[in-house]
Amino acid sequence: MKEISCKLLVIGAGPGGYVCAIRAGQLGIDTVIVEAGKPGGTCLNVGCIPSKALIHAAEEFEKLSHMAGGKSPLGITVAAPSLDLAATIAWKDGIVSRLNNGVAGLLKKAGVKTVHGWATFRDGKTVAVETEIGMQVIRAETVVIATGSAPVDLPSLPFGGPVISSTEALALSEVPERLAVVGGGYIGLELGIAFAKLGAKVTVVEALPRVLAQYDAELTRPVVKRLAELGIEVLVNAKAKGLSTKRDALLVETNGKNGKIAGDMVLVTVGRKPVTEGWGLEQIDLDMAGSFIRIDDQCRSSMRGIFAIGDVTGEPMLAHRAMAQGEMVAEIVAGHKRSWDRRAIPAVCFTDPELVTAGLSPEEAKTRGEIKVGLFPFIANGRAMTKLGEDGFVRVVARADNHLVLGIQAVGQGVSELSTAFGLALEMGATLEDIAGTIHAHPTQGEGFPEAALKALGRAVHV
Repeated sequence: MKEISCKLLVIGAGPGGYVCAIRAGQLGIDTVIVEAGKPGGTCLNVGCIPSKALIHAAEEFEKLSHMAGGKSPLGITVAAPSLDLAATIAWKDGIVSRLNNGVAGLLKKAGVKTVHGWATFRDGKTVAVETEIGMQVIRAETVVIATGSAPVDLPSLPFGGPVISSTEALALSEVPERLAVVGGGYIGLELGIAFAKLGAKVTVVEALPRVLAQYDAELTRPVVKRLAELGIEVLVNAKAKGLSTKRDALLVETNGKNGKIAGDMVLVTVGRKPVTEGWGLEQIDLDMAGSFIRIDDQCRSSMRGIFAIGDVTGEPMLAHRAMAQGEMVAEIVAGHKRSWDRRAIPAVCFTDPELVTAGLSPEEAKTRGEIKVGLFPFIANGRAMTKLGEDGFVRVVARADNHLVLGIQAVGQGVSELSTAFGLALEMGATLEDIAGTIHAHPTQGEGFPEAALKALGRAVHV
């Protein structure tokens, strides 16, 4: 049994963990990071990056299929496209592999020691790691828990066989002829839309009255419209009850009536849960917030010398939140004065069209007082029209008295790239006048941002 000591131990090399370790290394802190899988965590290996690769491939295939049908207004006609999904997945895996190597290289460059294996706490300062060459004991002055999250399964639909999670969906070698998606949140709709574009007959089963319930109805309306255009059947107020006896159909209950949905695969996307089991949580005394580790505004846990970051600490479960927390914790360990004081963490839903939210929705903002709302539709935006992306809008929410911007939302083709501007405006405390007075390049979809601000000010120009 080998023993090593370090100043900082990071458990988990996902977005939060590896950023924390790299920043700590840059600051001269003796750092060790432990990871059982490949560096990058869920986001890089079986989440954000591979899903966007599949989504992009699906978009390209759907465009060509549309053109092959002679329906393109661009005047382009092509032969009917074919798809080799195994080749697509290999391309996706190549991207993931390059990024894995990139993260590993950055850790090495920062002087971080990487230990491959599963870490288990012995006490608040010591972990034992099962590695390929035996047990490694690591003692650290400070520990950062960054163990991430995992897909939630259903008792009636345990993962296995035709019942898959997003992880298995991103590794399929063939497009299922019929795909039932349980859960109409962002993961279910992102993947459901992608597989529909690739040729699958997709049915979405959602227990709530509408899909994408975490967003307001006005924002999601263009997405719901697109689902119908793609031939995706959506069942709301519907509960998945299990598989049929032959395991070739999903049993559902809709408004008290039982039914079946034929499906070669059943993709369960009902949420994610923190990974708090298997690494010795019972050996240390941490306060919990439900199933999550409770933290303060510096990501400190209830136990001295132990921090926690990322999905294991609760919502929003976003890679960029974990990264920001990881960087902050590294600097705190180095003696810098830092705390978590974020005005907004942008969130993106990569459906078709895409959704972006930052800050407060109109309904949330109304609880704080009188507001002004400005909405600019992309049907009045030249760049959106030239990209066949007129369906959508940018919306700005601000206080009525001093015009301080409280929230920004958008739905439309490619609006994920606007999230940076939205987050920056909120973080810097911009007013409607600040946004309206900033010259945005023409022709871009980003022009919708100042136009929405002008609309809220009552002096819109292009609508």
